[in-house]
Amino acid sequence: MRDSGPLALFLLMLLAGCGGPANSGVALGTLERDRLELPAEASEPIIDLSVREGAAVATGQVLLRLDPAKAAAQRASLQAQAGIARHRLTELVHGPRAEEVLEARARLAGAESELLTEASEYTRQQELLAKNLTSPSAVDRQRALRDRAESARKEALAELTLLLKGTRVEELDQARAALDQAEAELRQYEISMERLTVRAPRAGVIEALPFKLGERPPAGAAVVVMLAEGAPYARVYVPQPVRSQIKAGMAAQVHVDGFAEPFSGEVRFISADAAFTPYYALTQKDRSRLSYLTEVVLTEPRAAALPTGITVEVGFPALSSALR
Repeated sequence: MRDSGPLALFLLMLLAGCGGPANSGVALGTLERDRLELPAEASEPIIDLSVREGAAVATGQVLLRLDPAKAAAQRASLQAQAGIARHRLTELVHGPRAEEVLEARARLAGAESELLTEASEYTRQQELLAKNLTSPSAVDRQRALRDRAESARKEALAELTLLLKGTRVEELDQARAALDQAEAELRQYEISMERLTVRAPRAGVIEALPFKLGERPPAGAAVVVMLAEGAPYARVYVPQPVRSQIKAGMAAQVHVDGFAEPFSGEVRFISADAAFTPYYALTQKDRSRLSYLTEVVLTEPRAAALPTGITVEVGFPALSSALR
């Protein structure tokens, strides 16, 4: 919304000093609409501007597109990572192939045969040493070969046992978690890619397009500014003497230049903090200078055609006559 507060506040204080409308329950301000600033999801060049300033747009209408080339490459990378995680989980669920089990059995049989050969040779070397036909070092070398063959047999047996028992539950849980994480990252990035196409979140009018076709706005910068469709609201400042009697939901009358009859309205918001607080002590006279930001929504259908930014006066018929 436009920052018309200082002007309205100045006029309010002027009237208050003159004993005018500020003391008769009339608040001054401007007519506003909800102002939406749509940001850039990423710092990418603008490749399409589908609207112009002042154009009326519908909910969901495409307004602007940012270049998706870099994002598409990143999405392909995340899709590949998710595919790897998915295939790994499938592999663990299916367990070892029959060919892998046969290969492990063959390795175990070979290791047992090698152990039998080395053990027999060790026994023979011991017999030769007893007859002084060989040296102790030869016996030691053969003992080492036998022990190595025994270790190889145990390793082959452990590998076959692992294959026969299948995949552990913990491994399956880890694989499922890895797949969930990869798919979540992919979904999150796809949402970011969709936001490279800026759409109207609600019906309204384009107020400003800060960047031109081909420019690269910073990530998070507003690339489209629009005003929401529908009836506007009066943004006014209520003086301190009547603040205590104005509540949310209270009826109001909005006077617009050029219209003989006022527009019906309803207070939707009133600030709890004063918009202007003197730096000196708040005496009774000083408190009368305080004002409170208030928003009064116009409830009549004919108010939808009113332009934004015009000056208005808002009265509150329900205020007691003592404060008028």
